[in-house]
Amino acid sequence: MPRSKEGFTLIELIVVMMLIGLMTAITVPRFRYALLTDNLKTATRKLAGIVKGLREDAIREHKTLILHFDLDANRFWIDSAGMTEEEQILAREKASSLPKGVRILAVWSKGKDKQVGGETAIRFNKHGYVQQSVIHLGAEDGREFTLELSPFLRRVRVVE
Repeated sequence: MPRSKEGFTLIELIVVMMLIGLMTAITVPRFRYALLTDNLKTATRKLAGIVKGLREDAIREHKTLILHFDLDANRFWIDSAGMTEEEQILAREKASSLPKGVRILAVWSKGKDKQVGGETAIRFNKHGYVQQSVIHLGAEDGREFTLELSPFLRRVRVVE
């Protein structure tokens, strides 16, 4: 039987498969890191979720809730206007930290100066209204995200 000159040899197929495997082995970890472990995006989503939850909790519990930030220690915590001093101290001790490499750069609220250090707070009243505020988050690599809180709208606008 005459052999056809068309097609690929086994060696050619093996070489192509090895190249595809090598490229996959190099690129998949980078995509995985960018999509799944980006601390700045994770922190931004977490903080946006906390803000939305605070609005809902303030309405449901019919009380003023306060989101505190310690910009120097890179921590935040929640308390309410009706808490005792001991409960407020306990809430502060249980403050949450942002993931490694992510910092709260600044917090601005309408009627106040932009805070880049020290402590500041954003109040959510019992009707779910919040001061017009902006929270700036940054990563070590220079990327930044901004969360914009609107007084009456329940969504949090995230700007890269």
